[in-house]
Formats: sequence, C-alpha cells, structure tokens
Amino acid sequence: MPSYADYRELFWHDWGPVFYRGRLNRTARLLAIASDPGPTERIAGRTLVGDAGQRVQGFLTKVGLTRSYALVNAYAYALLPSRAQQAAPLLSQPDHLAWRNTLLEMITGPQLQAIVAFGTQARSAVRLWDDKPDVPVFEVPHPSSRSPKVLLDSWREAVTELRTLVTPDSDGDPSVPNYGPKFLESDYACIPARDLPFGVPPWLGNDAWGRKDTPRHNNSVERPSTDLRNTLVWRAPKQAVSP
Repeated sequence: MPSYADYRELFWHDWGPVFYRGRLNRTARLLAIASDPGPTERIAGRTLVGDAGQRVQGFLTKVGLTRSYALVNAYAYALLPSRAQQAAPLLSQPDHLAWRNTLLEMITGPQLQAIVAFGTQARSAVRLWDDKPDVPVFEVPHPSSRSPKVLLDSWREAVTELRTLVTPDSDGDPSVPNYGPKFLESDYACIPARDLPFGVPPWLGNDAWGRKDTPRHNNSVERPSTDLRNTLVWRAPKQAVSP
C-alpha cells in the first residue's frame, strides 16, 4: 500500500491502516465499500465493526447474506471528519488509485452479483474503478448519515432490489422485515465471530448494550475530545454479578 505519510494531517495516521472484513477468497456475492475505519475498527483490525458496521451487517442480513460478502473502505486510514474535502484528491492520486483498484480486483470473482457504495467517498472509489465487474452498483448513504429519512428510504429501496439480484446464503433469510420509517434496534446485527480475529472479547461487534445505556453511546470505543489523534478509550459492558 502507498504511504499516507504525506497526508498524515488529514488522518488518524499513527494508529495505522485497517483493510477489510469478510471473504477475501473471491467468493463474495456482494462487495460493499464504505469511507474509512473508525475507533472500533482500529481495535478489531477489521472494517465496519462499530455502530456503522452493525448497521451494515443488518443491511446484509435483510438481503439474506450471512457470510458471502467482502467489505472494504475508500481509505485504509481513519479520516479526520473535518478534513474529508481536503482528502478527496487522494482517491484519484495515481499510486493510491492503482493500489485500491488492484485490491478490489483481487477480492472479487465470478460469483459477485452486486456492489454497494456507502457514502460519498465510497461512491468516488467505485466510479474510479475502471475495470469493475459488470454488476449492478448501488449508491446509498453512509450508515452514519445525519439524514435518517434519506438513509432509510435509500436503504429500503436498495434492499428490495438486491433481494432480486443476490443469491442468499443457505442460512440467510431475505424475508425478514425491510426498513420502516424509523431505524430500530432490530435493524442492527452483531458482527459474526468468523469475521473477527481470534481472541477478541465476545461482545466486540455488538454494541446493543451501549445503545440501551444511559447516557446512550453507540460505540464501545471512542476518541476523547482531549486527544483526538493518539488516544482511544475502550469500554467493556458491565457484567451482572451473581449474588
């Protein structure tokens, strides 16, 4: 991968890159591309694991996929949100473009049936992929979108169409309810253990406890405002103690 060092001021650079989640053996039926890894993704070493990832896992569940997917990001490093516009030219910078497109080509194969681009950066990455497979591409809002109605309307429409295009996994159920007018806890899905490294806590990738907590927090990992670049705070759920 080309170095991000010249762009370090635009990213949480010191934590290093995160590359993927899901199947890398060219068996994926759906390729999903998002923006960049967040704090939970850095702890897991996998992409789309935190709140946004659990929303995406719910999206995949509604399509009937339990494992036949590959998930990557437009950027391998976590982007500083306020620097998104400044970082955009990096997506088309020749060596970064060539590396990313090579990665996408290596992990997609003849079983691919659809591509989903979550958000602006992902949309740009897909449009810059000149040799992308001849399959339908869905451009939808990022799971962290601040426009919930736009997100739900777009995701609902995408799920409806994807159900006619993507072959579900044998243990998947594409007949589960689609999205309604509000995003519900049932629209989330926990990250399968098979997608995570060996030895992580069993609750990593399932932040339902935080979403029920007071005050609510959607991720178990966060960057404290006192040090946004070099500190992560990882919180474990409080376990019930038997009397």
